Amino acid sequence: MALKGNLRDFSFSQLLNLISLAKKTGTLEVHGPGKDAIISFDEGKLSYAQNSQNDNGLAAVLLRTEKLTDKQYHVIKDKAENIGDKELGLMLINSNYVTQDEILASLKQEFVSTANDLFTWAEGIFQFENNKKPSPEIISLLINLENIIIEGSRQLQEKERLEDEIPSLDMALKFTETPGTNIRNVNLSVKEWRVVSFINPKNSMRQIARTTKLNEFEFRRIVYSLVQAGLVEIIRPEGTDPPSPKIPTLPVESADEQKSLVNRLITRIRSL
Repeated sequence: MALKGNLRDFSFSQLLNLISLAKKTGTLEVHGPGKDAIISFDEGKLSYAQNSQNDNGLAAVLLRTEKLTDKQYHVIKDKAENIGDKELGLMLINSNYVTQDEILASLKQEFVSTANDLFTWAEGIFQFENNKKPSPEIISLLINLENIIIEGSRQLQEKERLEDEIPSLDMALKFTETPGTNIRNVNLSVKEWRVVSFINPKNSMRQIARTTKLNEFEFRRIVYSLVQAGLVEIIRPEGTDPPSPKIPTLPVESADEQKSLVNRLITRIRSL
């Protein structure tokens, strides 16, 4: 099946439905503005996914899913730089770093998250290459697409709602007056604590998102939860001036019409 197009015209949800119903095996490559993604399928099921914004190696995936510490990750990277994921996985299991179930659960979370992110892409050139499979060194899975399609559609609706609630990431955050003494008693996730650690009226939300390496959807979700909890409020960054109000102007269709308008005004003034 030769399938090419743009996500503007053929949504990712439609692509997944087509691949699932046809039980296709192959690889979908999507090239968007400043980012790329590769999604592989086996008999209509998700088998592998990666994007250009992350290190997609097994060690990095286990670090992101908090199955490895930073120290463990760097030790493994130094000692196993040229080892494929399958061989590395066996080494980690035999060394009691992680279990097989933890590896599979982490990869499933990573693959599903990468696929879900594509639902939020407004555009991107895609091409599906039939029967193309991932490298044999890659650990592949078989994940049903039905739940991914349902979750992705729900996430798209949530993304639109969050963009309405937090339209601009060029604003900043500051703590409200109350949480200063008791914020550490609040049950925050690791990612939420990372965001909290950079909250400062001088830091824009966009800067915090880049520093914490969170995509805009995930970052907006965290900020919204912090705002709803009454921990932070959105403000204009310190040191920036409010935008000057725009003075409305009447549209003029052409230079001739503009000249005619000026002449009529001059004639009117002279008649006064």
